[in-house]
Amino acid sequence: MVSAVDRVVALHGFAGTGRTWDALGIDVIAPDLPGHGAAAGVRPVTFDGCVEHVLAAAPERFVLAGYSMGGRIALHVALAAPERVTRLILLSTSPGIEDDGERAERRRADEQLADELEAGTIEAFADRWMALPLFAGEPAASRERWRADILRNEPAGLAASLRGVGAGAMTPLWARLGDLPMPVRLAAGERDAKYRALADHMAWDVRGKVEVIPGAGHGLPREAPAAVAALLQS
Repeated sequence: MVSAVDRVVALHGFAGTGRTWDALGIDVIAPDLPGHGAAAGVRPVTFDGCVEHVLAAAPERFVLAGYSMGGRIALHVALAAPERVTRLILLSTSPGIEDDGERAERRRADEQLADELEAGTIEAFADRWMALPLFAGEPAASRERWRADILRNEPAGLAASLRGVGAGAMTPLWARLGDLPMPVRLAAGERDAKYRALADHMAWDVRGKVEVIPGAGHGLPREAPAAVAALLQS
């Protein structure tokens, strides 16, 4: 079990906020990441800036969990301050896009989406984002909580996040996974084939264990809060 000194710092995914973790019913430190929620106006939104933001909100030593985009930021935090992170838990995440062409294409897509975000409303973006195939099959109750969380954001902040810390903007960290000295746990939903495969791939590099959450898709903190809470506390 996590000891009293090992507080959990939990990082939300893109278009979420720290409220992502409310459904878990456990005590976590859950900052809004730059460009999101109460930190919507924080600039610049970069990986270095996110690392500083998280470390400023964290205790001296802590368990670090990250979901999706939050997992990519968690990797940067753990590599920047390994002496402070006692355990690392990565949910539905990736260390970055390895292929240069695929990464460049993703960056173009992220830039286009950022432009459209700035020209539209957060409600229109929520409809579009929730309709992505990655989230197909998410239960209605989970989707209701998710939409409410998306609406806590502002288009300009999310656009800045896409440009600064989107998957297309990220230098892949695959080659650095072996540098992580702390125990690493990985989790993905049973219905999330892409991220199950990524977790299996990462497990070889970090000597970590993969937890497949039965019945869940990509939205682990929303779809399987009890399972995620148990993982964070184990």
